[in-house]
Amino acid sequence: MSGALLVVGDVVTDVVARHVGPLASGTDTAAVIRTLPGGAGANVACWAAHWGCPDVRLLGRVGADAAAWHARELCGSGVRPHLVVDAEAATGTVICLVDGSASAERTFLTDSGACLRLDPGDWSDTLLDGVARMHLSGYLLFSESSRALLRVALTTARARGVPVSLDPASAGFLTDLGVGRFLTLSEGLDVLLPSRDEACLLTGLPDPGDAAAKLSRHVPLVVAKQGPDGALVAVSGTVRARIPAVPATPRDTTGAGDAFTGAFLAALLAGAEAEEATAEGCRAGAMAVEKVGGRPPTDVE
Repeated sequence: MSGALLVVGDVVTDVVARHVGPLASGTDTAAVIRTLPGGAGANVACWAAHWGCPDVRLLGRVGADAAAWHARELCGSGVRPHLVVDAEAATGTVICLVDGSASAERTFLTDSGACLRLDPGDWSDTLLDGVARMHLSGYLLFSESSRALLRVALTTARARGVPVSLDPASAGFLTDLGVGRFLTLSEGLDVLLPSRDEACLLTGLPDPGDAAAKLSRHVPLVVAKQGPDGALVAVSGTVRARIPAVPATPRDTTGAGDAFTGAFLAALLAGAEAEEATAEGCRAGAMAVEKVGGRPPTDVE
């Protein structure tokens, strides 16, 4: 398959704080802090371009405060940005608290700002011209206006025969949204890319293989990311493959799932089967955890 990838989703500013040891309540905790471009949708787009997809487009919404910076960063990563500048809200900001221990696990404090103010008025059917796949960031599910946009984009893509994928994005926000509501909103998807926690939450099943299999009765192809345990590929109610992780030494796990998704989609667009594309996703995830921030490595790193 050839053609462009359109990503619809969030563009945010990440403030990444890597601290060693537990946070000291009520006083100072030493940390290394960097301000970086981020957002799950934007990260996926950048990783897809980094993984060889020649035409990647991104629809997102930002505030005037950081619109030019984000546009430059996206262009520098090989992504064609279609950024709506919000006249009222600032660009979304996420504070990422990264444990400097071996796990490099992270905790997010999220101010969605402009990114969840996307609405159907920001959509144009011309965004799909020449597009072979569309990917939706799950963060679109977490406000009424961006849910409305998601429905318009999905309906238009289905009418044009463009396959659509979605990453559920956040187990915490999914809990607030409700499983039933998510499953209704996800009708018509071709690919679902949940994390282990998200798959288990959406099915109520403790075993990630069982959860992936159950979800694949609702969405034709489910690729369930398992972190250091690789990924599961489930089709039509059956786990078809278990793809091992690529060994890595984590520095920051921020954006690892986005890297997986971007590389996976780039591989599909290049003609790979699901299992091969999943292996590419695991490779990208391993690369992502060995650097700070959610975007691909650059020449200056």
